[in-house]
Amino acid sequence: MRRFRFLAATAAAGLMLTATACAPSSQGGDEGGDGETLRIGIKFDQPGLGFRAGNADPEGFDTDVARYVASELGFPEDKIEWVQTPSANRENALENGEVDMILATYSITDERKERVDFAGPYFVAGQDLLVRSDENAIKGPEDLNGKNLCSVTGSTSAQKIKDEYAEGVNLVEQAGYAECVTILEAGQVDAVTTDDIILAGLAAADANKGKFKVVGNAFTEERYGVGLPKGSDKCADINAAIEKMKEDGKWQEALDTATEGTGYEPDAELNDNAEMESCS
Repeated sequence: MRRFRFLAATAAAGLMLTATACAPSSQGGDEGGDGETLRIGIKFDQPGLGFRAGNADPEGFDTDVARYVASELGFPEDKIEWVQTPSANRENALENGEVDMILATYSITDERKERVDFAGPYFVAGQDLLVRSDENAIKGPEDLNGKNLCSVTGSTSAQKIKDEYAEGVNLVEQAGYAECVTILEAGQVDAVTTDDIILAGLAAADANKGKFKVVGNAFTEERYGVGLPKGSDKCADINAAIEKMKEDGKWQEALDTATEGTGYEPDAELNDNAEMESCS
């Protein structure tokens, strides 16, 4: 009997150690102390916004904002854990505790706010067009009748143009925006459409420099927020960090670096006067 009890206790201890080893990293506190990490969800495949090549440090405007916010929350960069978070998985990642926050061109919408909270916005984008650098006839979506327009499969942005601006546009779908840019360069399409800063990031990529330009005539408004789990107590602190980043010039510096050489200029009035989410 004593031997049985010893074996049972040993097995229980083993299970506890296994569970501890498999537990997720700490969600962090008010200060980034030893052993605590801040898990930030980003895109790994959006040049200029959130891009990571192999094990290199991620780069782009979203990641620069994330680093600044994390620092203001008490987490230096070596305490950040970057987590790839595709668009379709963002709400699940927050609900399941896979990440502590998300900065990944995450538009604030009423539908999403039913499942997650938001701080910000840290940027206000708008749907626009990317064209070849020598293209002068296309100045807005109404100029696309008879033209070929590319967007990614499943996106509603190209269909919006067809429905509201240019009924005669020919829609071409590709698996990703990189593929759209490839066929734009080859002359198979006349324009690519999605949010303006995403287009600027694509145009700013080393392989694309000087080849493309953003038209600069946005026709929607997309407020990019910091996604948070429901009930998070970090909203007010993140809003304060974003405001501070704008005031000390780091926000503009990060944006200029991300979009250099594209001719893209965001709507300054929209971004300067963006109303922050209320923090309940």
